Amino acid sequence: MQVRIARTALSHALGLALIGLAGTTVAQEQAVQDAPAPAAARQSPVDLDQVVVTGYRQSLQYSTEAKREATGFTDSIFSEDIGKFPDTNIAESLARIPGIQIDRDVNGEGLNVGIRGLPQSFTKTLINGGEAATASIGLNRGNQNREVDLNLFPTEFFNKLTVYKSPQASLPEGGISGVVDMRVMRPFDIPGRHFNYSGQFDYNTIGEKWNPRGSAMYSWTNDEGTFGAMVGASVVRTRMAVRGWESVGWMNPALNYQQCGLAAPEGVDPLNNRPAECNPGGGGSLQMPNTVPDNASTLGAGMTPGDTIDAEWLMAQNPGLTIDQITEALFPRLARPVDMSGDRERDAVVGSLEWRPNDRMHFYVDALYSQANYENDRIDMNLVGRTFGPVGFIPTNMQLDANNVVTRATLVNAQFFLEARPYRDEVQYWNINPGATFWFGEDESIQLDVQANWSRSWFFRESPTILPASPFTTVEYVNDGDHPVFTSGLDLNDPNAGWSWSGGRVNLNNEKRVTEAGRLRADLRFGDEVNNLKVGVAHDRFYRTIVGFDNSAEWQANVFETVPDAQIPNFLRPGPYGFITVDFDAFMRATDYQRFFDEAPEVNSSQSVGAASGGVNERNFAAYVEVNGETEVWNRNLRFNAGVRYVDTDQEISGPVTLGADRQWQTLEGSYDEWLPSMSLRWDVADDWVLRMSSSRTLTRPNPRSMLPATTFSDPSAEIADQGNPDLSPYLSTNFDLGLEWYTGDEGMVALTLFNKRVSGYTYQGITVRPFRELGIPLDALSENQLAALNANGGLDAPINVRQQVNANATLDIQGWELIWVQPLDFVFQGLGFMANYTDIDLEPTGQEADQLAGNLFGIAPVMWNATAYWENDVASVRLSYNWVEGSAQRALGNNEGGLTYAQYFGEDRGQLDLSASYTLSWLPSSPQLTFNVLNITNKNTRNYLAFPNVPGEIYEPGRTFLVGIRGTF
Repeated sequence: MQVRIARTALSHALGLALIGLAGTTVAQEQAVQDAPAPAAARQSPVDLDQVVVTGYRQSLQYSTEAKREATGFTDSIFSEDIGKFPDTNIAESLARIPGIQIDRDVNGEGLNVGIRGLPQSFTKTLINGGEAATASIGLNRGNQNREVDLNLFPTEFFNKLTVYKSPQASLPEGGISGVVDMRVMRPFDIPGRHFNYSGQFDYNTIGEKWNPRGSAMYSWTNDEGTFGAMVGASVVRTRMAVRGWESVGWMNPALNYQQCGLAAPEGVDPLNNRPAECNPGGGGSLQMPNTVPDNASTLGAGMTPGDTIDAEWLMAQNPGLTIDQITEALFPRLARPVDMSGDRERDAVVGSLEWRPNDRMHFYVDALYSQANYENDRIDMNLVGRTFGPVGFIPTNMQLDANNVVTRATLVNAQFFLEARPYRDEVQYWNINPGATFWFGEDESIQLDVQANWSRSWFFRESPTILPASPFTTVEYVNDGDHPVFTSGLDLNDPNAGWSWSGGRVNLNNEKRVTEAGRLRADLRFGDEVNNLKVGVAHDRFYRTIVGFDNSAEWQANVFETVPDAQIPNFLRPGPYGFITVDFDAFMRATDYQRFFDEAPEVNSSQSVGAASGGVNERNFAAYVEVNGETEVWNRNLRFNAGVRYVDTDQEISGPVTLGADRQWQTLEGSYDEWLPSMSLRWDVADDWVLRMSSSRTLTRPNPRSMLPATTFSDPSAEIADQGNPDLSPYLSTNFDLGLEWYTGDEGMVALTLFNKRVSGYTYQGITVRPFRELGIPLDALSENQLAALNANGGLDAPINVRQQVNANATLDIQGWELIWVQPLDFVFQGLGFMANYTDIDLEPTGQEADQLAGNLFGIAPVMWNATAYWENDVASVRLSYNWVEGSAQRALGNNEGGLTYAQYFGEDRGQLDLSASYTLSWLPSSPQLTFNVLNITNKNTRNYLAFPNVPGEIYEPGRTFLVGIRGTF
């Protein structure tokens, strides 16, 4: 149990400010009743939640007006028309907002977003005010935290996206970096009867196939303005195709005493022991044979089978190199070209009902369902580098650069294996959102909002692996700086090239995920839209489970029996990328795959993506008080928002553990509470100039994976255990924002924002001393020696050193600035304009354990910018958009990348250029609009590298995508 009350200076200051502002607001409300308000104050603000714009420029104009009217720091994007968002992907639309960084999948599609220098899990994503929790994962990753995959939601269903970069007490907690709220269309957003349709065909230069997609939405309200209904559907049938190259890490030779020229200590086997002195840089995954093998490759290279491979022999085979250079020579662990392709289907429906029986009541219910099926026939041809015994390739005639990266070599005794994985993903998402608003009092100055929101997401991935190996061969290896290439006398695209199960395997891995999120809230407001006091309560529940299944051993035994080496060619086919593939359907039938699939038992982790099995069940209670108001300072309008939110969280963390011979699910519990104050000020310092300031404290809940039990207790002295930590504190951030904005007219504006976040709550692997009774380990799971040692140390109260994630006594200081410029250029050419933004971020860990935060500083681009040039008139529109992200570390330093302790993965700079154009046939019914889009015009790849630019990790070519279509409205 953890109970902590905020006692920072910020909490005290904002608490005092809240009391003062509450008094000011009450006084102002009384003044409003006693005296006529100024003309400006009597103007009703535009309800930007219920507008439908037409055209890109008007969309920008509403975004500008929404930003200007907000008290805190927010950015909004509006649809251009019913069912037409500015981009084909929600993440791509959000990238037009400064400070937003897209996380792209390997096919180039925007998947989720991070805000202002923090990872995606620090962003809270809402749909209609309720948490959007998805169970899906990307093509090549395994999210285990709180990320939300945005590609599951059709852009056609939404009319507004809002990013709250500064919090309000009335907003749900959980997003230190910000809150993204996606608002679906409702019937009274545009009263009357409307039908919208759209259809497109897309073509990708890798997939080389035209694919259909379409949507339709119907909205109706009755003549009395009391009831309305809206329904929509979206269908996508597309072909995913990606080609690339992967290394699965890098390595160097692990030399034994004999091979590195050292004398083994007495009693130490010089062949089977590989001392650290022979591999000072780490990463020794290549184990060469102790003697020259007898095969066609070694004989063809002129080697003598049986010769001892020692230091002298290795230096003779690699003229000009010392043994120190040979042992540090860098090769890919598994150099492999990759081909991914498959059909992707997504069907989604949305509906909304609104009932307004009178001016004092408003009822609504929104519903959203999305279902997707993804196929991904992934094949890669691996040059085997890492080995699990002395059977690896023998490098000869190596040439190294200054960093010991091998640029050329002849690899004798080399082997390949095909890794063929037919992924099959199914994901479903449900969301329902009923609510009501009531107005009370003679002047309707009391407003009650009640809302319930529930969502459920279900995901299943089927990911078998078929891995036949080639005969030994000789390979010419070249690394020219882009990525290594290899040539061999072996035809890798020939099913009859001698493939076998020697060095091969099959796997049967599956994964199931279920995520649920629910919210009940009630908000009571006293006052008008501008000057008011709000109070509210909310109860939230978040639930997620991940369960892995594995039946590899049983299926493999059957495969090796039913498909011996001589039969393997019957199931192989020439592949699309220069190497063989597998006839998956025929292989599955022949090996009785379905039976073994159905019988697959649960396991403690999902081998397909490396996710740990387990679950988290969170129950959160929140209550808040918030004051909104405006006054004048030096005859200039000052608007303020201030409040405090109290949050109480109870967590149950569960997962499978294997203790002794027993596998069981273990549940750990934890709790905490927090006070989260916030205040924002907006001051019209001059005509069309706004000065904005915000100060706050925000929260993001701990990473569920760090809390999963994963209990092990194998120490024979019964003193050390490993276990997840359910008592981890949440991430907490103290935030300050300062901005100056100039509104130049129409959609035009220039805005500069400075921001600072000081984030605590990061974790590292540490040790916590706990009594044995708190670990949840049954005594009958202990060995006799462990039980005796435990009793000698105090029995159930014996202190145990538990290795687990603990909170670091340190803070991550994030400082940055954002600049956005939206400028119409009608004075140059009617309808012309541009929009651009730039974000610069600096991070610095501080505090007693600042060095423990170094492993968390990855995935954050220090600089990003995007720009759009647009031209639009009554019938035509053209936009060019460019999004650029500076490369940054992608994984933690010291993450043991293949044992290379000095190595860290870095992503390269990447910019993507997209085109969007349309022409409206205004003289035809429904005014059909012809559309044309090109994504990734310059065919930019994604690429990362390990330590040095010529040591690539992953390179993916998503290709260009062309979309042509038509849309219209009746």
